[in-house]
Amino acid sequence: MVTGKHNLRSLAPLLFCLAVLWPASARAQASAPREVIEPRVNLPELLDKLVERNAQRADALQKYQGRRTYTLIYTGFPTSFHAEMVVDMTYDAPATKQFTIVSQSGSQWMIDRILKRLLDAEQEGDADRERVALNSRNYDFSDLERQAAPDTCSYMVAVEPKVPSKLLYRGKVWVDSKDFAVCRIEAEPSKNPSFWIKKTDIHHSYVKIGDFWLPSENESVSAIRGGGRAVLTIKYQNYEILAAHALKASDSGPSVSSLALSHPPN
Repeated sequence: MVTGKHNLRSLAPLLFCLAVLWPASARAQASAPREVIEPRVNLPELLDKLVERNAQRADALQKYQGRRTYTLIYTGFPTSFHAEMVVDMTYDAPATKQFTIVSQSGSQWMIDRILKRLLDAEQEGDADRERVALNSRNYDFSDLERQAAPDTCSYMVAVEPKVPSKLLYRGKVWVDSKDFAVCRIEAEPSKNPSFWIKKTDIHHSYVKIGDFWLPSENESVSAIRGGGRAVLTIKYQNYEILAAHALKASDSGPSVSSLALSHPPN
């Protein structure tokens, strides 16, 4: 049986993948009701708008900053570990992120070997952004539904990668019916990144800041072979848009943001 730090160390490959896949993501506060309403757009139309609007918003968003709180909790035999790290992040277009660690507490081993490496992996992830983008080159889309919801996060689409990869995921994506921006993701890695990880559930959602959709919170729960459970949570706060071009007048109507998950969402 694998226990203790060895067991937790086996989680690191997954967390690095999550940093590449979902640096900007969050768990929805409540599941959308299952009442299905007739969609106002068909699936090809939805996907076309995702790609178009993503490019427009990516061009418009020039610089922003925010604060993140990373929390990692491992529970298992013979002991448990906890670590937390608060980080300020500044993004400059087209793909530069600078991180400043504000505070850290808990297991120093977890901070150095896992949490800090998440920051390194995110900075390196832009090299793979075309490989992980949520588009028809990388994914098959199906089962478009429009669900009743307390907000406008109501379109749901099933996604399946065309090629199994630890950098891609399978699951469901929700799209805001007003802005047509990705607002929620419930998924799992399409390929297990480590033998020691039995299963990982990933929950994400986004918040609208001005004209842009940015991450709000991320929760990834992993079951480890031989016993143990690891929960990684990332909370995103204190956003400030520092520089942005005006969107075109035509963007004031329904707009859509596709999500290249290794690139700042917009």
